Amino acid sequence: MIFELTDVQLFKQKALAWAATFDTVCYLDSNNYTDPYGKFDTLISVGTKEEINPKSGTNFEKLANFRRQNPGFIAGFLGYDLKNEVENLSSDNADGLHFPDLYFFAPQIVITINKNTVEIIAEDETGIFKQLESFEPSLQDNIPSINIQSRFSKAEYIAVVEKIKAHIVRGDIYVTNFCQEFYAENADIEPLYIFNKLNNLSPTPFSSFFKWKGNYIICASPERFLAKRGSKLISQPIKGTARRDEDVAIDQNIKQELRSTPKELQENVMIVDLVRNDLTHSAKPGTVKTEELFGIQSFTQVHQMVSTVVCELRDDVSAVEAVKNTFPMGSMTGAPKISAMQLMEQYERSKRGVYSGAIGYFSPDDDFDFNVVIRTLLYNSEEKYLSFHAGGAITYHADPEREYEECLLKAKAILEVLDQPPAYPPS
Repeated sequence: MIFELTDVQLFKQKALAWAATFDTVCYLDSNNYTDPYGKFDTLISVGTKEEINPKSGTNFEKLANFRRQNPGFIAGFLGYDLKNEVENLSSDNADGLHFPDLYFFAPQIVITINKNTVEIIAEDETGIFKQLESFEPSLQDNIPSINIQSRFSKAEYIAVVEKIKAHIVRGDIYVTNFCQEFYAENADIEPLYIFNKLNNLSPTPFSSFFKWKGNYIICASPERFLAKRGSKLISQPIKGTARRDEDVAIDQNIKQELRSTPKELQENVMIVDLVRNDLTHSAKPGTVKTEELFGIQSFTQVHQMVSTVVCELRDDVSAVEAVKNTFPMGSMTGAPKISAMQLMEQYERSKRGVYSGAIGYFSPDDDFDFNVVIRTLLYNSEEKYLSFHAGGAITYHADPEREYEECLLKAKAILEVLDQPPAYPPS
């Protein structure tokens, strides 16, 4: 049933606060960014009719079965370490979160918002709409003291980047994404408050708030991993980052410099080539093409270089197979893909888990849309463990000091939300 809204932003705030009272919720918000491939301004999946949380080894197969049994809306996430099912790889680094590699659920209630209308799919749609309109969120405006630590000191980080560059010189890889974890133990936070604060500070087109059984994903992602619209697949890898500046003229110069810096162009085009190759596993012959190369999108915190790669999906490839055929996303791995993932397992010091994975949905028409889980806080409330990663592309031309600064830039909004100084956390 469709209802008209008079104050969309207020309704979204109430709807999210109401949804967060349930054990399971997936809230996806475009933050009003213009997106030719976006289907909803906001999508909220609430409550659990059925769920899937399989053990490692057969996740994609079980997801395909779950999808066949639940052809309506399903929402969930894919962890980066599903790479071990796609290729002969392993994940042996430290894991403080203990999140599953995959979790999906068929919601009891689906709420979609587009412009000034909301559609509710549930048993008592009018009753739920009245609940949402009258819901009064409880407010919290304080952050407990949190001691953020990092897995690398600055010197250690720079030393590892130099080792990675040596692999590039030897020809082991061309480009890779080297990630590091920032974490806090004994962290006691209010996840919904943190999400609202992060989303206000850094609104992005693929932000999400995901909760299940006391675990939380608080995400301000600017990047689409993969979407399906009819028979078309769309991937929009981001590679290339530059800071924003309050001075308009300086900010414009920074943006132009991003577009013309050889290192940024190099890392972007190499990942575009990788994505093109990944899409061939699902594409009708001759349909893979780059719709846009080196596009620049400006967000509150950073400028990003975004390219768009598309193809026509083969009739014999299911939606779940299309996701599996491109997972993990090239922007978070490197090239060649398998070698890059093997090396990063060697040099990184923590399991990526949901970071570098994807959050999204499959809709009743068998379309889907998944983001890339970056700029994201992960929180296990039972173990009081809080984690976020930052990473960057390492190429032959990478300057270790600048890569270090780029990690800080990507972590800036999260550190600010947690009331941490914008300096490198101590190791």
